[in-house]
Amino acid sequence: MSHIVILVANRQAGPLTPADAARALGFCSGQHLNWLEPGQAAEFITKNAPDVAQLKLVLDHKATDVFLTKFRGRRKAVLLADMDSTITTTETLDELAAFAGVGDETAAITKRSMNGEIDFPAALRERVAMLRGLSLTALERTWSATQFSPGARVLVATMRHFGATTALVSGGFSFFTARVAAELGFDQQRANTLRDNGSELTGEVEEPILDASAKLATLGELAQKRGVRLSATLAVGDGANDLPMLQAAGLGVAYHAKPIVAARITNRIEHTDLTSLLFAQGYPANAFRGADA
Repeated sequence: MSHIVILVANRQAGPLTPADAARALGFCSGQHLNWLEPGQAAEFITKNAPDVAQLKLVLDHKATDVFLTKFRGRRKAVLLADMDSTITTTETLDELAAFAGVGDETAAITKRSMNGEIDFPAALRERVAMLRGLSLTALERTWSATQFSPGARVLVATMRHFGATTALVSGGFSFFTARVAAELGFDQQRANTLRDNGSELTGEVEEPILDASAKLATLGELAQKRGVRLSATLAVGDGANDLPMLQAAGLGVAYHAKPIVAARITNRIEHTDLTSLLFAQGYPANAFRGADA
């Protein structure tokens, strides 16, 4: 079966040149070079899947992400995206913890959890317990400071325009996912729920906790509802709790990922933004919808 190699350059580091594309084409013994956006994104067909790491080494343009997909079924019917440090630029739990004066402590636990060093549900309960007594106004203040990752709005708008189901799934909290989903236009959102007494957080999270297995189950459920196979799904995330869904999706992409994820996922966004997920599906730039604020 034929494979497609997609090259996407960070234009701030310079354009992707015809010479760059030709060098990649020759390395892969590829054919049918096509530009999705001149100076930024190009694709070609190759009979055999290349070694992506080696391909990156032969490119003169070092700030280039390389994606490898199958020829058939490139455009996905389902998008499932992680929220914290993927669709948004920060970890909202850590931002909340800063208001509680325990930012460093929770950030250390978050780092270990996202690297797969400790159990995610246990780590979440431990961090949420540190928020006991925190005023609910801290959630609003955290939301007001939350920013979207570059390309997030365009990614969601374009996939919805072309008929995909878009869903946000997070080991974080529904207070934030509901707002992110509404702002960006996700069809669905799922996350954990913080408990409160009407004015303050109680330091508890509702059970069961949405963890890696729940993210994977959500991917399967969405595919089943759309009547498609997992091969027709796209998942993106950065942490260890995203690994199962990334590995199961037809196109699983690690976004500026933690080391444990980057080591296991071939398709990675390291230099570019979330619109690379559109280029990877064969969308040319002139098909993009929406605009980042």
